[in-house]
Amino acid sequence: MNVLITGAHGTVGTAITDNLGDDDRFEFTLLDVAAPDGAYEGEPPGDVVTADVTEYDELRPHFEGQDAVVHLALIPGTGGADARDIPWDDAQSDNLEALHNVAAACEDADVDSFVFASSNHAVGLVEVTNTPDVYHDQGIVAGHDEPHRPDSTYGLTKSYGEDLGRFLAEVHDVRFYGLRIGAVRDPEYDHPYGDAEAGVEEGRWDRGSEEYDEMVARMKGLWQSRRDLAQLVECCLTDETVEWDHYFGVSANERRWLDDLAYARETIGYDPVDNGETWDAPPE
Repeated sequence: MNVLITGAHGTVGTAITDNLGDDDRFEFTLLDVAAPDGAYEGEPPGDVVTADVTEYDELRPHFEGQDAVVHLALIPGTGGADARDIPWDDAQSDNLEALHNVAAACEDADVDSFVFASSNHAVGLVEVTNTPDVYHDQGIVAGHDEPHRPDSTYGLTKSYGEDLGRFLAEVHDVRFYGLRIGAVRDPEYDHPYGDAEAGVEEGRWDRGSEEYDEMVARMKGLWQSRRDLAQLVECCLTDETVEWDHYFGVSANERRWLDDLAYARETIGYDPVDNGETWDAPPE
């Protein structure tokens, strides 16, 4: 299977190729706006190409001969996840244009399936309106049927991408999978203490402080390990039954509030192996 990954050299892209790069079922084309800079140990696990996702004529040739596209590329600057205003800026426009370019290229090149890196922020007001109880296993969940509740312009962009994907699937017969990713981190922070430890290193709080403990509680619900993320993508790439759907990108965390793992297991066979609750301290 030929698979094009946009934004391939980032945190999520390398999680996919670190775990699936040696899998003979997949031939990856790694597309990003620039060549990789320290993203891989040794040779990149696929053909490396460069293109600007906002420029259709640059992007389109790389879709030729692809069976699936995993769209991860994000133009930075689209409002923070905690920004509640409604701005309109170049980054917002560029990300929507990129979404349309990828969808149009999928249709034009007869790509079979489109896997889209959506986000928990597409339903993020569930977290915002229930903080901090949502972090402490108080029975607050967003199930598979939770409607879009974006918490920011970033979340709005992801919600729009999911709707565009449904349109692409139902009108143009390209299978679509929207992955509402919780929290995937670089290898050194690939554990539920990762964000808390990063805050210590950046001087934002002390280890063992209330802020530290609250970040750990949050991540024990939202964390998706790099290998579980790769497994979720693998399930989508190998599926031939789904017309369009979305799935929450989380590990099998006991206190997760994004809760559709039973649905994901039933429909695409996603069976995560990690659980944030098994960690009681960061790695030494």
